[in-house]
Amino acid sequence: MDLNERQKKHLRRLGHALSPVVLLGNAGLTDAVAAEMDRALPDHELVKARARVGDREARDEALSGLAERTASALVQRIGNVGLYYRPHPTLSKIVLPD
Repeated sequence: MDLNERQKKHLRRLGHALSPVVLLGNAGLTDAVAAEMDRALPDHELVKARARVGDREARDEALSGLAERTASALVQRIGNVGLYYRPHPTLSKIVLPD
Protein backbone atom coordinates (compact mmCIF):
# COMPACT_ATOMS: atom_id res chain seq x y z
CA MET A 1 0.00 0.00 0.00
CA ASP A 2 1.51 3.30 -1.09
CA LEU A 3 0.69 6.46 0.81
CA ASN A 4 1.94 9.91 -0.07
CA GLU A 5 3.41 12.26 2.53
CA ARG A 6 0.19 14.24 2.92
CA GLN A 7 -1.77 11.07 3.68
CA LYS A 8 0.88 9.86 6.14
CA LYS A 9 0.82 13.21 7.92
CA HIS A 10 -2.96 13.01 8.22
CA LEU A 11 -2.77 9.47 9.63
CA ARG A 12 -0.01 10.43 12.08
CA ARG A 13 -2.23 13.25 13.34
CA LEU A 14 -5.12 10.82 13.86
CA GLY A 15 -2.93 8.19 15.49
CA HIS A 16 -1.21 10.50 17.95
CA ALA A 17 -3.77 9.97 20.73
CA LEU A 18 -4.14 6.21 20.19
CA SER A 19 -2.79 3.66 22.62
CA PRO A 20 -1.05 0.49 21.41
CA VAL A 21 -3.56 -2.29 20.78
CA VAL A 22 -1.16 -5.05 19.72
CA LEU A 23 1.90 -5.95 21.80
CA LEU A 24 4.88 -7.95 20.57
CA GLY A 25 6.79 -9.65 23.38
CA ASN A 26 10.10 -11.48 23.65
CA ALA A 27 8.94 -14.11 21.15
CA GLY A 28 8.79 -11.41 18.47
CA LEU A 29 6.47 -11.64 15.50
CA THR A 30 4.44 -14.83 15.87
CA ASP A 31 1.39 -16.14 14.05
CA ALA A 32 -0.78 -15.16 17.01
CA VAL A 33 0.43 -11.56 16.91
CA ALA A 34 -0.21 -11.33 13.16
CA ALA A 35 -3.69 -12.83 13.65
CA GLU A 36 -4.49 -10.32 16.40
CA MET A 37 -3.39 -7.46 14.14
CA ASP A 38 -5.55 -8.87 11.32
CA ARG A 39 -8.53 -8.81 13.70
CA ALA A 40 -7.82 -5.25 14.90
CA LEU A 41 -7.27 -3.59 11.51
CA PRO A 42 -10.78 -4.05 10.05
CA ASP A 43 -12.32 -2.66 13.23
CA HIS A 44 -10.05 0.35 13.71
CA GLU A 45 -8.23 0.83 10.37
CA LEU A 46 -5.47 2.69 12.25
CA VAL A 47 -3.68 0.63 14.91
CA LYS A 48 -0.60 1.12 17.08
CA ALA A 49 1.62 -1.82 17.95
CA ARG A 50 4.38 -1.92 20.57
CA ALA A 51 7.38 -4.21 20.10
CA ARG A 52 9.30 -5.22 23.22
CA VAL A 53 11.93 -7.35 21.53
CA GLY A 54 15.72 -7.47 21.92
CA ASP A 55 17.81 -5.02 19.99
CA ARG A 56 17.02 -2.30 17.45
CA GLU A 57 17.47 -4.53 14.39
CA ALA A 58 15.12 -7.19 15.73
CA ARG A 59 12.54 -4.52 16.63
CA ASP A 60 12.71 -2.90 13.19
CA GLU A 61 12.45 -6.30 11.50
CA ALA A 62 9.44 -7.28 13.65
CA LEU A 63 7.59 -4.01 12.98
CA SER A 64 8.20 -4.09 9.22
CA GLY A 65 7.39 -7.81 9.08
CA LEU A 66 4.07 -7.13 10.80
CA ALA A 67 3.16 -4.70 8.02
CA GLU A 68 4.04 -7.26 5.37
CA ARG A 69 2.14 -10.12 7.00
CA THR A 70 -1.01 -8.05 7.51
CA ALA A 71 -0.93 -6.22 4.15
CA SER A 72 -0.98 -2.89 5.95
CA ALA A 73 1.10 0.26 5.65
CA LEU A 74 3.61 1.15 8.34
CA VAL A 75 2.82 4.85 8.60
CA GLN A 76 5.25 5.75 11.35
CA ARG A 77 7.74 4.15 13.70
CA ILE A 78 8.94 5.94 16.80
CA GLY A 79 11.09 3.92 19.17
CA ASN A 80 9.32 0.65 19.83
CA VAL A 81 5.88 1.75 18.60
CA GLY A 82 4.61 1.40 15.03
CA LEU A 83 1.48 2.94 13.52
CA TYR A 84 -0.29 0.80 10.90
CA TYR A 85 -3.06 1.62 8.44
CA ARG A 86 -5.24 -0.65 6.34
CA PRO A 87 -8.57 0.66 5.02
CA HIS A 88 -11.72 -1.36 5.54
CA PRO A 89 -12.59 -3.14 2.26
CA THR A 90 -16.17 -1.88 2.10
CA LEU A 91 -16.89 0.72 4.77
CA SER A 92 -13.90 2.96 5.45
CA LYS A 93 -14.21 5.36 8.40
CA ILE A 94 -11.02 7.29 7.67
CA VAL A 95 -11.06 9.59 4.64
CA LEU A 96 -7.57 10.24 3.28
CA PRO A 97 -6.67 13.50 1.54
CA ASP A 98 -5.54 13.30 -2.09
